[in-house]
Amino acid sequence: MQTPDLVDLPNIDADAFERPTTAALIPEPPTHPPRILLLYGSLRDRSFSRFQAQEAARLLEAFGAETRIFNPSGLPLPDDAPADHPKVQELRDLSAWSEGQVWCSPERHGAMAGIMKTQIDWIPLSIGAVRPTQGKTLAVMQVSGGSQSFNAVNQMRVLGRWMRMITIPNQSSVAKAYEQFDEAGRMKPSPYYDRVVDVVEELMKFTLLTRGPSAYLTSRYSERKEAAAKLAERVKLAAI
Repeated sequence: MQTPDLVDLPNIDADAFERPTTAALIPEPPTHPPRILLLYGSLRDRSFSRFQAQEAARLLEAFGAETRIFNPSGLPLPDDAPADHPKVQELRDLSAWSEGQVWCSPERHGAMAGIMKTQIDWIPLSIGAVRPTQGKTLAVMQVSGGSQSFNAVNQMRVLGRWMRMITIPNQSSVAKAYEQFDEAGRMKPSPYYDRVVDVVEELMKFTLLTRGPSAYLTSRYSERKEAAAKLAERVKLAAI
């Protein structure tokens, strides 16, 4: 690899500076099915966000993914239980297992549901040196009882970025959700259904594209520099 010319960049740590390469972006692809976790934001018996998450899971499996749907019933409020609570551990284990996620929330009082936010709040940005969501793909969806809105998906996009996830461009917002699902909870044919198919297809493509080089895509100069400094300090202490 050609050594970059850093003469005009005196603030750069040359040991931590890496020039991106195409070769590093095309590693040997994983051979297992993409692993997708789906979260929904309502506990009602007839929960339209759950119905839509289940519909998305069926589509994902048809596209070749392996899916898991987390049931948030019994999940405590953040900071109201220890991190080893069984439901918290289940959620964190599923997040670690996943390579991509789907978040589907109802819109309540013009915002994402508290149940949805609770699940996201229990997934930490980091556990030791591991970032449970960094580099994973994300699709956001919402259901509304009234006219079409994008408040919940917009908020989830902000959270996805905060969680260092690769949030795909497409999204789904289903208006008057009570009209879009039959008695069995299956989504009826409509442009809303077609959009869900579009979103799931795009999520699969982005997951297949990015899961192999995920660690390379999320490798950062500042973190490499910090890690090198900590290693040097440990070596220095060990030599004393």
